[in-house]
Amino acid sequence: MFIVEGNIGVGKSTFLSGLASLNPGIEVVPEPKDDWTRPVAGESLLDNFYQNPRRWAYTMETLALMRRSTDYAHYKTSSAQHIQVLERSMYSGHYCFAQNGWDEGYFSTLEWHLYNEWAHFLFSRCPQPTGFIYLQADPDVCFARIQKRNRTSESSLSRAYVEKIHAYHNHFLIEKKNVHTSIARIPVLVLDCNEEFATKTSLSNSHQEAILEFFAATKNSEKSFDLSADFI
Repeated sequence: MFIVEGNIGVGKSTFLSGLASLNPGIEVVPEPKDDWTRPVAGESLLDNFYQNPRRWAYTMETLALMRRSTDYAHYKTSSAQHIQVLERSMYSGHYCFAQNGWDEGYFSTLEWHLYNEWAHFLFSRCPQPTGFIYLQADPDVCFARIQKRNRTSESSLSRAYVEKIHAYHNHFLIEKKNVHTSIARIPVLVLDCNEEFATKTSLSNSHQEAILEFFAATKNSEKSFDLSADFI
């Protein structure tokens, strides 16, 4: 199983749509956004979080951790004949979004302690991914794409926030800064997504070739990997 990670607005949904059509043996699993965007009793958890993060950060990140870990465990043990590719994970939820919430003071000390207990328990119990695919783009590019798609739930996002989430992704996936031992040696394929790969055939083909090579290189090595210049 592989996990696609990347900043808000980097183009994960577009990327996954193209990946699904690349090979019938690839099973794409979208992020369960409906769980935190759909209205419940007239309220959206994601909207509440963006409007009042100090009140809703713990609720938001705990729900995301629960759903991502549940889906993760399910898909890791099913459809063994397919290459499974998941959109985001409990790891980026923790190391990028929740970590930003803690650094910004959105969690109380008790909330952060409880959240980390759950996260580290799941990290040590869930099967490891085979590899990460990191879609990387400049924060300005991501922010421009966010503004262009003009989603109501993202209307309050600032360029500064997008820049912070970019930095957290780099700490997590490239520097592997303070990551849990269970994923410290998981290989990472980094794809430059500053250009619109959906409309540029040559770039799309290049990404697809790199992905197929990554799949092949990691096929028989889920827990260890001979790192090279192409993979982190």
